[in-house]
Amino acid sequence: MDATLILIDSDAELVRARKLVDRLMASNAPADAARLAAQARLIAAHEESKWPRRAPRTSEIIRYLMDQHGLSRADMVPILGTASRVSEVLRGKKGLSITMVQRLRARFAVPADLLLPPARKVSRRRPAKRAAA
Repeated sequence: MDATLILIDSDAELVRARKLVDRLMASNAPADAARLAAQARLIAAHEESKWPRRAPRTSEIIRYLMDQHGLSRADMVPILGTASRVSEVLRGKKGLSITMVQRLRARFAVPADLLLPPARKVSRRRPAKRAAA
């Protein structure tokens, strides 16, 4: 095989690059293994730029944990408070308190940072210059 890589800037190039990866995976040549790794990185970079990942919402994480543990909304009342609070949290209308985060951590053995919203970026403004007296 030749030693070229496919730079991906369109869907057609993505299809060609994936076909090239399929061919390279069938090869046993050491040079093809390095080329395979490089082409796979190019594909991953293109896909990440085209379809960026987003962090899951807290409500989605809680729903997932409930599903994995076979829990209903009623089972979440001791953890989140009242039935209406469970509903608000699962709809994303209310955030979690520190107490709720602690109870969820204890119940599901997940890290707290998974349940806390991402930190907001603080914009730093320069202080205004004072006029000379």
